[in-house]
This record gives sequence, C-alpha cells and structure tokens, in this order.
Amino acid sequence: MPLPTSRRLALLTSASLALLAGCGSSSDSAAAKSTPARVAVVASTDVYGDIVRRVGGDRVDVASVVSDPDQDPHSYEADPQNQLALSKAEIVVENGGGYDDFVDRMLKGGHNDSAQVINAVKVSGKTAPKGGELNEHVWYDFPTVAKVVDRIAAALTKADPSDAAAFGKNAAAFKAKLAPLEAKEARIKKEHGGAGVAITEPVPLYMTEASGLINRTPAEFSEAIEEGDDVSPRILQENLALFSGRKVQALVYNEQTSGPQTEKTEAAAKAAGIPVVPVTETLPKGKDYLGWMTANVDALAGALAK
Repeated sequence: MPLPTSRRLALLTSASLALLAGCGSSSDSAAAKSTPARVAVVASTDVYGDIVRRVGGDRVDVASVVSDPDQDPHSYEADPQNQLALSKAEIVVENGGGYDDFVDRMLKGGHNDSAQVINAVKVSGKTAPKGGELNEHVWYDFPTVAKVVDRIAAALTKADPSDAAAFGKNAAAFKAKLAPLEAKEARIKKEHGGAGVAITEPVPLYMTEASGLINRTPAEFSEAIEEGDDVSPRILQENLALFSGRKVQALVYNEQTSGPQTEKTEAAAKAAGIPVVPVTETLPKGKDYLGWMTANVDALAGALAK
C-alpha cells in the first residue's frame, strides 16, 4: 500500500535531519581534533599567572591561587578548588623560599607527580645572607623574572612542542620590556645612589637595592611586620626616628599588610614631609606585571626627586 504524502514527507525530513546531524558531528569532531588542548597552568599568585599568560598566549589556561590585592599571600589558606586545579596542572609556577608553601603541600596531597614545577627562588639562585634571612620577594628583581620567563617558555615547549616558536617569541618580547625597567633603576642609582630609604617589609628591597638605595630600617622592625609579630617599643622608636631625624628620603610602604606600627610609621613619614611610595605583593586591580612594575619604579624615582 503506498504511504500517504504526509508520511513520505515526514520520513524524508527525518532522514535529511539525520544526515545533516551526522555531517555536523563529523565536522565538529574534525574541528576538535585540529585544535589542541590548552596547557593547564597553576600559578601561586596572579603575578606569576600574568607572566605565564604573556608567554603562553592563547595556548594556556592559567589559574592563579592568590589574586585578591587585599589578600596577604603569607597567610593564605588554599581551598578544595585550588587543590583540584593543582591536581590537574601540567605546569605549576610557585615563588618558593617559604612564601607559598601551600603549593607544595597541595601538589603532594593531590598526588600530582607529573607536573613541571617552576620555583622562582630556586631559578634566581639567591640564598640567605650569612646570619640573615632570604628575601623571597624575587619578582621585584628583574634579572630573576627574566630567568623565570625562560623557564616558563621551556616548560610550555615541553608540554606543547608544536607552539615552541610562539612561546620563544613571546618570552623574548617580554624580556625586552624588562630592559627599560632596569634602565630606570640604573638612572635612579646614578642620580640618587647612596640615599637612605625606609621600608615596612622586605617586599621592595630588590628594587631599592638595584637602584643604589640604602635601607635604613631596623631589621627587627621589618622582620616583625612580615611575620605578623609585635614590634618592641625600643625598635619602633628607633624606626620612627628615621623620619624625625630626616635620615631617609622616602618610605616604601607595603599596603597589603598594615597595622598599628606601620600606620605610625606612615604617619611619621608624612609629618616629616617625607614621600611615601606604596607597593603591593600581588597585582593591583587592572594592572599587568609590566605596567605595575613600571608604576613602582616611576613612583620611587618621583619620590626621590622631591
């Protein structure tokens, strides 16, 4: 018996849709195969996360564990989401030097032994001075950042050899933009070398030292502030005397860790008419690494020129 016209049309339509669906599925599959998966990278802070993005471009997926400018990385408590990301990461970029130990703990807990781990302090080659403590804030040291950039490019190349040329090109471009920052530090050193400065924490010391400046803050003060400990009245008064006695030309102030002692220090600097240069440990909102560091070096130069 011949099928009614409406039934024949329905069958033809179904067949056509099935054929189109099959073609689309094949096309989608081919497209998926032609686009390689991005390299999964976890960075301990958004400082390193931004650097990875500059080197990896659109071939990386980057998760930064600490990305809030109001969060003190020293006291950060990682969460299960961080644990999951680290357990799947192909590359991990950490600062090291005791700064972000939670990364190593979570990598171990997530049983991720295959990830390539880049430790910035180890890459830097820096060690603690005799009788002193290591300054772990190595992202303020531009030669170290250049070395880290090279390590990131090498790790990405190992994970994704087909994009090696792009990684190498991006790394070279990034390092070329570090050169003007080092030139600015050299200019400060030429114009203000030997000038005294005060700090609240060791955060900016690599930058101030490269600029030829002398840190006159009592070590007991900055170390106590970094560790979250109270400063003795004697050391606090010794620190405040730097400003009343005009023994320094600028105060470089870590905005991310403030308290009664640092607030008194800032107030003493302002009362004495000594410029305050604010710095942070992680990226301010809306900034990338290069723009952030350019602003820091320019602010330091501007303060010294007053």
